[in-house]
Amino acid sequence: MTTRLGHFSYRHRWWILIIWLMIVGAGSTAIGPLFAGMGDVNQLKGTEVGAAADAIEAGLDRGVQYTVLVDDIDARADTAQSTLQRAITDTAAMPGVKEVSDPDIATDGRAAAITVTLEKSDHQYQPFTDSKTRMQRLTEELSGSTVRFGGGELLGDQSNEAIQDDLNRAEWLSLPLTLIVLVLVFGGIIAAGLPILAAVGAIMASTGILLGFSGLIDLDANAVTVVAILGLGLSIDYALLLVARFREELVGNDDREEALRRAWSTAGRTIMFSGLTVAAALTGLLAFNVGRLQGLAAAGIATTVVAMLAALTLTAALLGLAGKRVKPSKRQLARYAAMQAAREGAGKDTMARELESGFFARLARATQRRSLLLVLGCIAVLLAMASPLLHVTIKDPQLEGLPRTIEAVQVADELSTRFGQTTQPAVRVLARTDPATLDAYVAKWRSDPAVQRVEEANQITAGLSSVVLAVRGDGQGKDARALVERLRADRPAGYESWVIGDAAKLIDLNQRLVSGLPLAIAITAVAMIMLLFLMTGSLVIPLKAIALNLVSLGATFGVLVAVFQDGWLAGPLDTLTVGGLSPFVILIVFAFAFGFSMDYEVFILGRIKEYVDSGEDSNTAVRHGLQKSGWIITSAALLMLIVFAVFAAAKVGQIEQIGLGLFVAVLLDASIVRCLMLPAMMTLLGRAAWWAPGPLKRFHRRHGLREVSPVDEFREPEAEMAR
Repeated sequence: MTTRLGHFSYRHRWWILIIWLMIVGAGSTAIGPLFAGMGDVNQLKGTEVGAAADAIEAGLDRGVQYTVLVDDIDARADTAQSTLQRAITDTAAMPGVKEVSDPDIATDGRAAAITVTLEKSDHQYQPFTDSKTRMQRLTEELSGSTVRFGGGELLGDQSNEAIQDDLNRAEWLSLPLTLIVLVLVFGGIIAAGLPILAAVGAIMASTGILLGFSGLIDLDANAVTVVAILGLGLSIDYALLLVARFREELVGNDDREEALRRAWSTAGRTIMFSGLTVAAALTGLLAFNVGRLQGLAAAGIATTVVAMLAALTLTAALLGLAGKRVKPSKRQLARYAAMQAAREGAGKDTMARELESGFFARLARATQRRSLLLVLGCIAVLLAMASPLLHVTIKDPQLEGLPRTIEAVQVADELSTRFGQTTQPAVRVLARTDPATLDAYVAKWRSDPAVQRVEEANQITAGLSSVVLAVRGDGQGKDARALVERLRADRPAGYESWVIGDAAKLIDLNQRLVSGLPLAIAITAVAMIMLLFLMTGSLVIPLKAIALNLVSLGATFGVLVAVFQDGWLAGPLDTLTVGGLSPFVILIVFAFAFGFSMDYEVFILGRIKEYVDSGEDSNTAVRHGLQKSGWIITSAALLMLIVFAVFAAAKVGQIEQIGLGLFVAVLLDASIVRCLMLPAMMTLLGRAAWWAPGPLKRFHRRHGLREVSPVDEFREPEAEMAR
């Protein structure tokens, strides 16, 4: 199938290019509407926190509400008071404005906070703009003053803008950097540019698909992060493998269509299989009954499929368009001439010595000599890196995970420190009653050891009131969560109530994740075992691959705990220390890193299996397979590392956590796991590595996935041939 698809795209290159240009154009127009349509959706429907959110939404009779912070003034002076009152009166009289609060004075008397509430309407842009403009004029009316705007709605919008800026910056930085590396790998700008063009096409197409998804499922800004990371990483890697294999097939072959058919029948099939493994790893996220994770899974699977299609179709069309400008390097041709001479002379013995003398073959041979000692040593290193997991704190960072350059974050910080307002309540009681009744209920909780203070209840909608219980210590810590449990066990009688807030949300989220975890693990494990079995015919190799992935992922999460919870290297890395790991980040990094690790496993095993099928013993097949695939995997991993490093340099906490997590995961996988532990483990297992029960062996012989072309000792290793 991949051969026919590639050949069709090559022969009908202009139609394929026109289609992809239309897709890119449509995708580029989808970015703005995609972010504009992202709001604060209810991610925990069916939980207590989700039910409370629905109750608030159903009874809400107002529009956007935001806070105006007027700073650097003498807020208690008559002049300032009268000026503020004029601004309040003018704003309150504007069409579309529901109400404007009296100024709240900061404890130091140097600032005032005013809350502006708009009427509920589908057309709030003009009232919002007009009211902000009027309040902004206070900087002219009060000499030396500054005006900043914040509040829940503005915080969400400004956070999305910051995420969009981070993603744009990451894409525009990573593309030229990867192009430079590709030029060094291929030795030419034309061949190097093809994976970049394929990546652009995949990202734009995925963005358009994501906009379509947004009308069906709940999406947040992390879904766009997924599209950017997967689109860049997978598309570049896939196109790199195809272009490299195409150049290899051109050596000693003037028929470019035949070279493309051979490349797509081998590397193309590997890419299709790799795409299936990545998609299978992401499918596990669908088991969690959390809209955010299901949206991420849908976005990731769609992006993986698009990246695969872009590599198989757009790359083929671009190769046809490039014509003879994509050709083997001089070094390739020289090596081919030497190999032909060897064939006429000593033959296969010379070729075997050629393979055995390569860097990766020598590295594999060194690991095979001390295989048990090396495996134990690598496991010890990885377990040491994973040790910070022993004190991991699970939390869902809110303001801590946002850069202080965001204006709404600055306002929230000021309201908390200078006005005594709780902008991020850890524990909050929502009830269908009036504020006085709710105050009477929470009075007994003032003496609770976890409660720092109980704020005055307020009415948020008709018949719905809420009260904040400020807690001591971490708002999502053990004491805060225990307080939530006590409140939920001792509800007021006579009216409906909910216990919500950050601590309650974390409890409900963790319960939802724990309930879906067994199914998610089962889906991922079964899918990986089935796919790797279909490729190798072994049940041992899939289990070995899963075990190695789990150890390396443990080390990855240990690094994340050390950096983002404990603050290690926070200065040099310019990262936000948030005091824990988000369960969302843990699952995202696990699913994506697991998929990428299997991606490289497929690349290597594809080559090793060729040599096993040709009759070589397991140890020799490992050395030759690693030599054949080592350089191309190293090049692919280097490109991935560039992409992830740029994302790790983001300003928004979750993006930098995902970027750094995937960077560490790929670095460990491409170095310690694939180059050291894999050949050592295969040596320890010997022929047992290829074991499967008889019926499954027969099933694999009939239905297994394998490359169609035989091992060709006179073809160069991909990375060497790319030079």
